[in-house]
Amino acid sequence: MSAIGEQAALLQHEWHTDPRWAGIRRDYGAQDVIRLRGRVAGEHRLARRGASRLWGLLHSQDAVGALDAVTGNHAVRQPGAGLQAIYRPGGHAADGNLAGHTDPGLAPVVAGAEAGAAPGAFELMKAMIEAGAAGVRFDDQLPADERSAHRGGKVLVPTGQHIETLNAARLAADVLDVPALVIARTGARAASLLTSDTDERDHEFLTGERTADGLYRVHPGLYASGTRALAFAPYADLLWMETPAPDLAAARAFACVIHSQYPGKLLAYSCSPSFNWRAHLDDASAARFRKELATMGYRFQVTTTPAGFRAHDEPAPCLAGLA
Repeated sequence: MSAIGEQAALLQHEWHTDPRWAGIRRDYGAQDVIRLRGRVAGEHRLARRGASRLWGLLHSQDAVGALDAVTGNHAVRQPGAGLQAIYRPGGHAADGNLAGHTDPGLAPVVAGAEAGAAPGAFELMKAMIEAGAAGVRFDDQLPADERSAHRGGKVLVPTGQHIETLNAARLAADVLDVPALVIARTGARAASLLTSDTDERDHEFLTGERTADGLYRVHPGLYASGTRALAFAPYADLLWMETPAPDLAAARAFACVIHSQYPGKLLAYSCSPSFNWRAHLDDASAARFRKELATMGYRFQVTTTPAGFRAHDEPAPCLAGLA
């Protein structure tokens, strides 16, 4: 057996026996990874340590809380405040070294990315890992700057296109030999447009109408988000449903759908201060919101802070117990 064949056999054995990779699907082979590794140099210790740390936290804690850090200064302060992870949202994630001013053993960094073609996802995931990311979130909808060219709402990409993105991101992590987490977030609960009808899995959501610029109108909702997330599940370490408001009933329904086919699949949830919390929950319900999410399997809970938010401002109900 050749050297490449021996290394590929060892890697294939690892994928089949290591609990870290249980339930993860790859639409490529171990030999593909080994061949590509010869072109990549670097230890990527920050990302590797952070990924291992984050995976351990997700499996040992009821929930891992994170605040987003839109600046490096925010990221520096968060570990000292007791936060277990740092979240760098899309648009800020690629600004310099993600973990350069923090101890990744204490606060692994999760970075946000947008939808895109698979080759771009490979390079983006590679760049994020090289910058120190322990995990990367990929959306199944167009970024805001691209959506602005269209009227009528958020725009999804075909299910198959997003699967290719997730698969390419996993390939990049495998090539760099970093167990970085691939996070799939779906915006199908609110998105009413689709770029293409090429994937038959999306046909049941089509309304039969198209916009003037050629986009396909689709029925948004909880069913759509759950169905798409089920398709993403084998390719992702965590599934994240974008939601417009705090809604335990919807969170429970989404979790039940996912866990009916993928028991134990890790879930993520955004607890945004921009939500109108008091319109949906009383203070007591808001205070126990995170704990109830955790019991459903939402192990990664992110609070995205609105523009202008300062540490001394009065916290939103969803911030209770974050650290």
